[in-house]
Order: sequence, then C-alpha cells, then structure tokens
Amino acid sequence: MEFRQLEYFIAICEELHFTRASEKLGMSQPTLSHQIKSLEDELGVPLFDRIGKKIAITEAGKILLNECKVIFSSLNNVKVQILELQKVNRGTLSIGALPGELTQLVSSLLLDFHHIYPEVQIKILNLDDIVERVIQNQIDLAITIFPVEDERIRKIPLYKEDIYLAVSRDHILADRESINFDEISSYPLILFPQSHKCRQIIDLHSSVCGKNMEPIIETTAIETIIGLVKSGAGVTALSRTYLNMYNDEQLTAIKIVNPTLQREIGIIHHKDKYLSQAARLFIDLLSHHIVKLKLAEESTILA
Repeated sequence: MEFRQLEYFIAICEELHFTRASEKLGMSQPTLSHQIKSLEDELGVPLFDRIGKKIAITEAGKILLNECKVIFSSLNNVKVQILELQKVNRGTLSIGALPGELTQLVSSLLLDFHHIYPEVQIKILNLDDIVERVIQNQIDLAITIFPVEDERIRKIPLYKEDIYLAVSRDHILADRESINFDEISSYPLILFPQSHKCRQIIDLHSSVCGKNMEPIIETTAIETIIGLVKSGAGVTALSRTYLNMYNDEQLTAIKIVNPTLQREIGIIHHKDKYLSQAARLFIDLLSHHIVKLKLAEESTILA
C-alpha cells in the first residue's frame, strides 16, 4: 500500500466518479482504475460498488477513508512541527466562528496577528456547522458556544456571559436595571432566526417557562436588528460580547432575571491535531482581548 494510492482513493471518494477524479489528479482514467484495483487486491475487499457509470463507497471503503484522514492529518502535523523547529513561520491558519458577534470578535485580532506573523496566511470563516468542520479537520480551531460534546474535540473555556435585553435609550424600559424573563413577551421582539445560538437560548427558556416568544421580525443581519431597535420598532436580546465590543450609546442594556440567560464561549480544536505556534499565539491574543473588553477576568482565562 502506497501513499499515492491512498491519495488516489481519497480523490475518488470526493468525486464519486473515476473520470472526474482522474482529471483532478492529472492522470488517465485507466491508470487510476488500475491503481485502485491493485489497492483492492492487496486489501482483499472491494472499496467501491460499481453500478453502471455510478459508484458508491463500500463499508470497507468507509473504514479506509476514515483511517486515511487520520494518516494524512498526522503527516501534516509532522510537517508543521518540523517547520516550527526550523523557525519557518509560514503556512496557513484557518479559524472558524459562529455567525454574528463571535466572528467580529475573532476578526478584530487580524491586524495584531499579522504584525507578529506577516508570512502566515490567516482565514476567518463564518460557519454554522463549526463543530463538524473541526471534526473533519477542515479548520484548525474555532470559537463557539458550549456545550460541545464529542470525544474527538478538545475544549478550551474562555468566558461566560449573560444575555441582555437591548432597547433604545428612549424606550419605556430604558430606566430599568433588570427585567423578568416572562415580561419580555409583552414587547415587540426583533430576534435572530431559530438556527442562531442566542435565539436557541431564548427559545429553550421560553419552553421551560411556558411563554411564547414570537418575534415580529426575524433576521440574520445584526445591523438590521440594531437599527430597528434604535428606531423604537421593538426590543432584542444581545450578548455581553456585542454590547462591550460596540458600546452603542443609543442602546440601553437591561439585565434579564428569573431566570438569567447565560452562555459559555470557548475554543475547540481536534484533539489529535497539533496546534501550531501561530494557532497558540492566536488563542493567547484572543484571551487577552477578552480581558481588555471586560468579558472575563484574567484569572478566568484557561487557554
């Protein structure tokens, strides 16, 4: 079994088509078929079911594919560690973040990171399926909302924060320091869709309390939500992260009580993935930035 055969095998799994895979690899289709046949002969099992012009991965093929991902991930880890040993600060760093203020939190560190590692190409990806991307080794690390329960994931807690009711500074509630959760439904709500993590926290507590929190407007655009709230069209729920990052004087934040809405923010990465020096630096920068924004005390940073 040779590494190039495994590379050919992965290409076919990605394309599920021998001709397209051969074009992608820059080789003839008969040559590719011969290499896969040799691999199947060596293993003693078919890796693909061939039905006419269509193919499907067999159960044996799925096992091999999973192990190939581990093998090539380990090889990449070796390359990264050796490059760092040689103090060659190049390469790429891909960081995922949930849509919304967490993406902005990560993006705000790009300039500082670039000054330290100007040769490292950094990618910030706005993703909903963030955990799956980490598991599939498609990104190096991600900032997300806990809990994340998967034995393949290593978690680094960063900080906990409350969710506040945000109203315009001229709103009837603007002088309140706190508001009971069950009072919120009395006011027009402008919220993120149900796929958004912040909205899911609200919906979870709504179901527990037996309250129906139906928004008059749903949108994924935070700028639209803020604009509507400031105009007096309704109220919304915002994280402490957002409030501290933007510090908008036209908004008033009211603490939600009975119950308090809270979430935990942290970093995740694959437990088998080697974290490069650049990745560790980014985690350190993020941790100190969180303290600067008064989202957490220095002693609570566990990175």
